[in-house]
Amino acid sequence: MFGLQDSGQWLNLVREVNWFSILLRLCLAILCGGIIGIERGRKGRTAGFRTHVLVCMGSTLTVLANQYMIQVFGNGDPARLGAQVINGIGFLGAGTIIVTGRHKVKGLTTAAGLWASACMGLAIGIGFYEAAVAACLLILFVNSALHRMDSYVVAKSKVVELYVEFGTVEDISGFIGRMRDKDIRVSELEVTKNTNSVDSSVAATMLLRSTVKRDRVEILAVASDVKGVKFVEAI
Repeated sequence: MFGLQDSGQWLNLVREVNWFSILLRLCLAILCGGIIGIERGRKGRTAGFRTHVLVCMGSTLTVLANQYMIQVFGNGDPARLGAQVINGIGFLGAGTIIVTGRHKVKGLTTAAGLWASACMGLAIGIGFYEAAVAACLLILFVNSALHRMDSYVVAKSKVVELYVEFGTVEDISGFIGRMRDKDIRVSELEVTKNTNSVDSSVAATMLLRSTVKRDRVEILAVASDVKGVKFVEAI
C-alpha cells in the first residue's frame, strides 16, 4: 500500500536530476508555456504559442543545467543561471513593445507575459512544480478574465489620453475651446509635427478629463466632431 515513505521517495525522484525528472520538467514547460501561448495567439499577438513554449522550456533547461552542475561537481550557486534568465528575457520582451507612428504603445502585456513565462519555467526547472502550475493558471486568468475587467474599467473612465491630428496650429485653440464648452478639460498638451502626413498638418497628444459623467466612447465622439480635427485615436 502506498505510504508516506513511498511518497517521500517519489518526491525525491521528481526533484532530483534524472531522466524521469528531466522529461517531466520539460514536458510540463511545454504544457504550461503552451497554455499561455495559445491564449496570446488567439488574440493575434506576435509572441504566441511557439514563443511562449520556447521561453518556458529554455528557462527550465537553464535551471536544470545549473542544478546538474551542483549535483555533479558539488559546488556552485543554484540561483546564478536563473538570475541571468530573468535579466536576459528583458531583451526579448522589449522586442515585442512597439510605439506606433501615432504614439500608441503596443505589446506591454505580451512582454510581461513572456517574462512571467520565463519565471514559470525557472520554477519548473528547479522542481517547484506546485508554484509553476499555480502560476500557469493565474497567468491565464489574468490574460483572459482580467482583460475583460480592464477593458470595462477603461471604457468607463472619464479620463482619456488622445493623439489628435489638426489641419493647422490655429485649430488647436478652437479644439480646446470646444472641449471647454462640453465640460471637458484639456491638460498635458504636447504639439508636434505630423510625421504621417505630407501636408502642413500638426499633431498633438493630450489628456482629456470630463467633469460630467461620460464614458470613453462619448469623449472620443465629442473630440472627433470638432472642426479642424482630421484624426483622433486613444493612446
